[in-house]
Amino acid sequence: MKVFNYTVVIEKDEDGNFLAICPALQGCYSEGSTKQEALEMIKDAIKLHIEDRLANNELLYEEVFSNKVEVIV
Repeated sequence: MKVFNYTVVIEKDEDGNFLAICPALQGCYSEGSTKQEALEMIKDAIKLHIEDRLANNELLYEEVFSNKVEVIV
């Protein structure tokens, strides 16, 4: 069993729901009515995404680096 670590971004939409996105895994996202629910749901989505890619012998990208940047506009 291998441990994977990925950055997850959580945004709040106009309806008050929380969208969780894993930028390193294209198309891997989930949502919840709370931040905690969105976080739990994205963990499941990431696990399923990884399992599917491994089962199909597809390349699995691992995150190398992430950073938060400040931009002044």
